Amino acid sequence: MGEGASAPRWWGAASRGGGRPRSGSAGAAVGSRWGAVKDPTAVERANLLNMAKLSIKGLIESALSFGRTLDSDYPPLQQFFVVMEHCLKHGLKVRKSFLSYNKTIWGPLELVEKLYPEAEEIAASVRDLPGLKTPLGRARAWLRLALMQKKMADYLRCLIIQRDLLSEFYEYHALMMEEEGAVIVGLLVGLNVIDANLCVKGEDLDSQVGVIDFSMYLKNEDDIGSKERNVQIAAILDQKNYVEELNRQLNSTVSSLHARVDSLEKSNTKLIEELAIAKNNIIKLQEENHQLRSENTLILMKTQHHLEVTKVDVEAELQTYRHSRQGLDEMYNEARRQLREESQLRQDIENELMVQVSMKHEIELAMKLLEKDIHEKQDTLIGLRQQLDEVKAINIEMYQKLQVSDDAMKEKNEIVSRLEDKTNQITATMKQLEQRLQQAEKSQMEAENEDKKFKQECMSKSENLQKEISRKEKQLVQLETDLKIEKEWRQTLEDDLQKEKETLSHLRVETQQIICLKKEFLKLQDKNRQLKKICHDQEEALQELACKLSESKLKIEDIKEANKALQGQVWLKDKEATHCKLCEKEFSLSKRKHHCRNCGEIFCNTCSDNELPLPSSPKPVRVCDSCHAFLIQRCSSNMP
Repeated sequence: MGEGASAPRWWGAASRGGGRPRSGSAGAAVGSRWGAVKDPTAVERANLLNMAKLSIKGLIESALSFGRTLDSDYPPLQQFFVVMEHCLKHGLKVRKSFLSYNKTIWGPLELVEKLYPEAEEIAASVRDLPGLKTPLGRARAWLRLALMQKKMADYLRCLIIQRDLLSEFYEYHALMMEEEGAVIVGLLVGLNVIDANLCVKGEDLDSQVGVIDFSMYLKNEDDIGSKERNVQIAAILDQKNYVEELNRQLNSTVSSLHARVDSLEKSNTKLIEELAIAKNNIIKLQEENHQLRSENTLILMKTQHHLEVTKVDVEAELQTYRHSRQGLDEMYNEARRQLREESQLRQDIENELMVQVSMKHEIELAMKLLEKDIHEKQDTLIGLRQQLDEVKAINIEMYQKLQVSDDAMKEKNEIVSRLEDKTNQITATMKQLEQRLQQAEKSQMEAENEDKKFKQECMSKSENLQKEISRKEKQLVQLETDLKIEKEWRQTLEDDLQKEKETLSHLRVETQQIICLKKEFLKLQDKNRQLKKICHDQEEALQELACKLSESKLKIEDIKEANKALQGQVWLKDKEATHCKLCEKEFSLSKRKHHCRNCGEIFCNTCSDNELPLPSSPKPVRVCDSCHAFLIQRCSSNMP
């Protein structure tokens, strides 16, 4: 049986008489009676399962009787690999390739490394083998390496569990998709008692022919007498399997315990380091706590001393304040009235300022919206310019292609004209040859021998000329077809050019729209400038109002300072002040008395001409020449 066959059909014909009909997923049995025709795929699966049982049993018995490590030349081992290859090929789907249809078992075996991570090593080693060229050779090498690892049953068990992945490679009635595949995997567990040393590197696995030798499985009379020895060997093998399985479990537990010990040591070292760091932090925090407590006691002592000093100062100030408050009631009432007027004025100015600030915020918001709209329009302008540049580049390319096609058309027109000249020459030569033939016919009557020779020569020349004429006609037909293709290509180019013209007109319309947008943008810029100008004027007005407010605040502070300076000073009596302090002239009706609030001096109205305007009073206020404080007018003693 060759490599491409899915299962041997003659096995089904050989074992059609025995066994019960299986009820698998193939589900194509016709009738339920014993004599009904059975499903051929079920028969094939049953025969393959029986062959696998015989092959595995014979391999185990022969290997135990052989008593040594098996190599690749051992016949039962070779037959086992052939049977496994047939089992894996049963129901394999046909894969379409570039050259032909292909059936290979390397696809499902290559899938094992994704399901079982330990199989990555043998898959990588199979791919790296230099002598293997076909997928079938790689699959054979994979089976040999899996047997040497004693994990073939584990690998195939992982594969048959994933039925959804196997359905990509096998039909629904395949052996690996049915119960027989699980049975074969269970039989393969017994091969773990065999030790094999197979050389895969130098062996030609691509060109091997997988044929089953049934003579190996026929019973012999010598085998009947060796049952007792086989029973002993089976007991020894069971003990060996038990010891190997126990060794595997112990190795896994030891590795897990080693990993747990390493993790515990690492966590212990980390906890010790964290404990040392925590102790250092506690010592530092205790030192800082001690320092903070000492600083707290010093601060308490200083604050108590400071409180005692401030209490003494406050009592002295209270006594002075009580003495000076009686003489300042009238001045306080007047200052209070002026302060109310100033506060009312300030409130009005602040209200105006709030209105201006709100207007300013609205203007700024409008400016931001205008800037955002301007940026968006600039982006659209940039995108449209890029599109216009691309369209220009495409138009230039199409124009260049059109020029190239026009040049090609001109060259082909010249070639056609040359061919027409050649055909005219050929027709002229044909006419000359016809005239020569007529002359030859006339001379035929004169000399037959000469006529025959001349006729043969003319016939050969005419044949050559006809061949040349037919060749030229073929060239002419080919040129005509090329000319039609060129015309069609030119028509397509003209259509493309028409489309490009339409797009160009569309883009011109868009450019006109962009120009209109530019005009609107310029109008918006003018409005923006006007709004900025208005905002600037309003800001200047606000600055002027703020300056006036600051001046009024300074004057109020001057008034407060003058009131403070008057505390503790006593005015001169009118009877005692008879002369001006500066000009030393006597006071009269024309020379009225003016008293300085700050220094207590008395001047006449001619000497105290310094006047300052106040926003709260309609008339200007006189100022002292020496201390520049406000003067208060008094009636002189000689006034009526």
